[in-house]
Amino acid sequence: MSRSIAVIREEFIEQVGLIAQAELLPRIAGRLMGLLIFDGKEYSFSELAEALQVSRGSISSSVSLLTAMGVIERTAKPGDRQDYFKLSEDPYNTFFQRALRRAEKAHKTIQETRNAVPKDKREIRGRLKEYENFYTALMKALDSTS
Repeated sequence: MSRSIAVIREEFIEQVGLIAQAELLPRIAGRLMGLLIFDGKEYSFSELAEALQVSRGSISSSVSLLTAMGVIERTAKPGDRQDYFKLSEDPYNTFFQRALRRAEKAHKTIQETRNAVPKDKREIRGRLKEYENFYTALMKALDSTS
């Protein structure tokens, strides 16, 4: 039996919330993103709160975060005093850039540690180099996709 589009939509919104939470973002911010991705339209504050069944305060903090990250943008409609929100033109590049910065930070930490370990501690230095190589490859992959 196939699922209705409404069920698929709700499951997607919730799953994007869980993905965001795993990336150390607020779950509500992820759910908000999922809603905007799935529906592909602009929403006002009150429409977002109603659609996600959360407080306007939760929407406010999530909107502020996602706007600052460049994932969503504020828009206006002529003759309407409300602010509306939609996905930015290239929202996913933000995630690449954040992941790249995290990988660069980890790489630097590992490299500094390896360089601090005495040269006669080859086993330790070797394990650290392997770990460093992982982040080198990750940074290369992230940089090529952004």
